[in-house]
Amino acid sequence: MRKLMVYMLLSADGYFVDAAGKMDWAKDRPDPDYQAFAEKNASGDAALLFGRVTYEMMASFWPTPMAEQMMPVMAKRMNALPKLVFSRTLTEAHWHNTTVIKRDAVEAVRELKQQEGPGMCILGSGSLTSQLAQAGLIDEYQFMINPVAVGSGRTTFEGMKQRLELELTQSRAFGNGKVFVCYKPVA
Repeated sequence: MRKLMVYMLLSADGYFVDAAGKMDWAKDRPDPDYQAFAEKNASGDAALLFGRVTYEMMASFWPTPMAEQMMPVMAKRMNALPKLVFSRTLTEAHWHNTTVIKRDAVEAVRELKQQEGPGMCILGSGSLTSQLAQAGLIDEYQFMINPVAVGSGRTTFEGMKQRLELELTQSRAFGNGKVFVCYKPVA
């Protein structure tokens, strides 16, 4: 059975995007320890899952020369990995190795989890994360908390109808002020 994890950048006050829908606050301060961690954390072979909005944002950056120059290891991984984008409106995907899934995300991910193959990772995509969390399909939550408060925006679990109990499995602080926390759902 395939595992599904979430990796989400958060502000210190718990938002993944600010009130304008932007993430420009998530910039990295130079820190070799953090950079090595980020590159190692992205070294797996998981399929990447996105909602349409996050997909369009990622597809506008990672395949560019700027991404290759700024983060060559991460850009290579992001561009090479298989990507699934859940959207009812997107007609085609131009980013290499991307499949558009137009049907219900919960149903599709439930089927994907039953297949053999590498794990899957949701990057960003708050609405997708919330839907799949409510359905009990997420096995692990990884949050990178950034040392900035944005005041308002969207939360990862926006729209959740029931409580989700989590157990801390790992944490790590970095010199640039970022803190990594990893949770699994309590059974």
